[in-house]
Amino acid sequence: MRQLELERWEPLKVVILCGGYGTRLAGVQSDMPKPMVPVGGRPILWHIMNGFAREGFRDFVLCLGYRSDVFKQYFLNLSSMLGDVTIDLARGQSPTLHRTSTETNWCVTMAETGYESMTGYRVRRAAQYIPEEDDLFAVTYGDGVTDLDFNRVVEFHRSHGRIATVTAVHPPARFGELTISDRGSVGEFNEKPQAAGGWISGGFFVFSRSFLDRLGDDPELMLEQEPLQRLAADGELMAYRHHGFWYCMDTPRDHATLESLWNTGRAPWMTSRQE
Repeated sequence: MRQLELERWEPLKVVILCGGYGTRLAGVQSDMPKPMVPVGGRPILWHIMNGFAREGFRDFVLCLGYRSDVFKQYFLNLSSMLGDVTIDLARGQSPTLHRTSTETNWCVTMAETGYESMTGYRVRRAAQYIPEEDDLFAVTYGDGVTDLDFNRVVEFHRSHGRIATVTAVHPPARFGELTISDRGSVGEFNEKPQAAGGWISGGFFVFSRSFLDRLGDDPELMLEQEPLQRLAADGELMAYRHHGFWYCMDTPRDHATLESLWNTGRAPWMTSRQE
């Protein structure tokens, strides 16, 4: 049954917000976009995409802004960097790729969504790459890793029939706080309150296509404010509770923590999936 569900949901596109500056990571790699900062030798964005791909979600739209050239150079050269390559300089022939990697199954669209655009507008700009026949799409950020079973979130979203699902996690208190009823309905969506307690937004969303009609043509539109707050007020935002691992790379200390987990072989986002 799970395999049938996976095949049904495989076309679901994953929109990843990658356009911000990541200023709080200053000192790690000063001019590097945060999603491209390496953990264990590969960008944290790669770790995020690899987690989705292992669950069957291999079609990505990257919402680019700051230093979009870094993303394009990385993915345009990814196959040759990971595989065995022969370059015949004497004959001037095109390089021959001998060994491919699992990343060759990925489809990556790199969308220029504006240098200064806010997150809601970036999603709106990326919508042109979501086929009209797709009834659902996913949105996440380029700075958090998890052992979340993404298929279960999609299954949960289909079961409740509301417009949106947010994954709720138990984390440090500096992120957006959610008020969740016993039935899973989100009563409030508060972005980064002074003191958070209980469940907070883990930054992985599943949206029904009708959500796109709620996104105005305004570069200042923040996904985390009016669009999600209005969904919560309308009773159209549900929460999937994730009790497993989730960690956001927001500061140099966070980066050091993820590096330590990787280097000691204790990276939960690579080694397991929580049910």
